[in-house]
Amino acid sequence: MSRKICVVTGTRAEFGLLRWLMQEIVTSDALTLQVIATGMHLSPEFGSTYREIEQAGFNIDAKVEMLLSADTASGVSKSMGLGLIGYADAFARLAPDLVVVLGDRFEIFAAASAAMIAGIPIAHLHGGETTEGALDEALRHSITKMSHLHFVGAEPYRKRVVQLGEHPDRVFLVGGLGVDAIERIQLLNREELEASIDFKFAARNLLITFHPVTLECGSSGQQMQELLVALGELENTHLIFTLPNADTGGRELIQMVEAFVEAHPHAKAFQSLGQKRYLSCLQFVDGVVGNSSSGIAEAPSFKTGTINIGDRQKGRLSATSVIDCKPERADIGRALCLLFDADFRQSLGTTVNPYGRGGTSKKIIDVLRRHPLDGLLKKSFHNIAF
Repeated sequence: MSRKICVVTGTRAEFGLLRWLMQEIVTSDALTLQVIATGMHLSPEFGSTYREIEQAGFNIDAKVEMLLSADTASGVSKSMGLGLIGYADAFARLAPDLVVVLGDRFEIFAAASAAMIAGIPIAHLHGGETTEGALDEALRHSITKMSHLHFVGAEPYRKRVVQLGEHPDRVFLVGGLGVDAIERIQLLNREELEASIDFKFAARNLLITFHPVTLECGSSGQQMQELLVALGELENTHLIFTLPNADTGGRELIQMVEAFVEAHPHAKAFQSLGQKRYLSCLQFVDGVVGNSSSGIAEAPSFKTGTINIGDRQKGRLSATSVIDCKPERADIGRALCLLFDADFRQSLGTTVNPYGRGGTSKKIIDVLRRHPLDGLLKKSFHNIAF
């Protein structure tokens, strides 16, 4: 009998990582795909990106509306409450054999909570990672403890999941899903990309994404201002912004980016580039700037430099192509100078992505097909010797 695998996705970036795993589930004769779309996917403000799921050929089995228009701490907490209600109904109707969740966002925490209470086994992707500057850190580890199968991106993350008490037999080192996507997707050439985004590349180009720093109350706007001042001082450089996620304080940052773009004709902002255009940009830009995980996990595969600002991604494994800097205009300026330095650019040729070389989705599918589900809900805490 075919196993019903329910994949939950709440953001454009997350779907980009999950897409090829979802395709593998569809083509497997032992598995049946169910899809729940939620969060920013369903928000017109963030591009109604559930359409990208449908355009990729997937049927959405349930839409869980949970994202309130307020991005305050209270608003996010209430959104999580709405999510719990919506997921409870969706899981009761769909009756999946296994729920697949990725990462660390509040939408995913709510989904894992509802699945756990419903007695549905959970497979968690990209656990064991650390992001010390965001609430995601605690949410990710909490999801790990609610989950029953774990698929991690690198050996240090496997060890950390085991350190959290998960049995090694349930923790699988499969590599990064972002690398997997890069290996599979047919990217646009420069001319196709310029036409698709209606934007001409210059001699120097940067791709910028800066998300709220949710553990540093009141500082996201200040940090964004420091970044925009540093970018505004660049000459002969074209700037492509992707807008922040719906985290606490995200709308303030969106307004700041939109105001900057309006005042700088060499800059353009997008609610969502989509995976194909985003990865295509990584081929041609001189660097990725901000605090998004894509600069850590995907950019190194293109041997593209990254300026990682502040502590949001602190603790993640990083390639030699990543330049860390403080969220201050002077230090960001220093990092930009290094990014364009001839010696640094020459060194990018030796970059190795610590998240593997692809094949991740097939490794996960093999486990989803074969691993026994009987008795999976009962977990004993795995103690390690110190």
